[in-house]
Amino acid sequence: MARPDKAAAVAELAEKFRQSPAAVLTEYRGLTVAQLQQLRTTLGSTTSYAVVKNTLTNLAAKEAGVDAFDGQLSGPTAIAFVEGDPVAAAKGLRDFAKANPNLVVKGGVLDGRTLSAEDITKLADLESREVLLAKAAGAMKAKLHQAAYVFNAPASKAVRTIEALREKQASEAAA
Repeated sequence: MARPDKAAAVAELAEKFRQSPAAVLTEYRGLTVAQLQQLRTTLGSTTSYAVVKNTLTNLAAKEAGVDAFDGQLSGPTAIAFVEGDPVAAAKGLRDFAKANPNLVVKGGVLDGRTLSAEDITKLADLESREVLLAKAAGAMKAKLHQAAYVFNAPASKAVRTIEALREKQASEAAA
């Protein structure tokens, strides 16, 4: 029979798996408590980083319907539950892992799809949502400006042609 405290922990983890659009599994062997605190600060308020027992994580993942971590729950493991922008969290983990090679990204899950460590690195290489939206808005604005120029060009050309004819008639009348 499962102990009530462990059952509550599994239920809480399962709920985090259900509510988070993304979760990243990491190995933190060799990191100090201060470094883990620095990582939590780096990830920001929209990502929670928790050290959880592998057996509890496995049970919670199965309860939540997540099978992305099968075979990866060995050794000292921690999970980053992403509630905000997954790209920002992936960048935070990547940058921290560059500065602290003891942090190893094992894999993850994003909207129900399994991600490998390489997929998370590719996700980190993407630009943030705000930058992508700004680029899309800029491209649309450029296309609108281009369309406006194309629509105004015939009228502008007609005005220049009429003015040239008027000047030609004025010079012929004076001569």
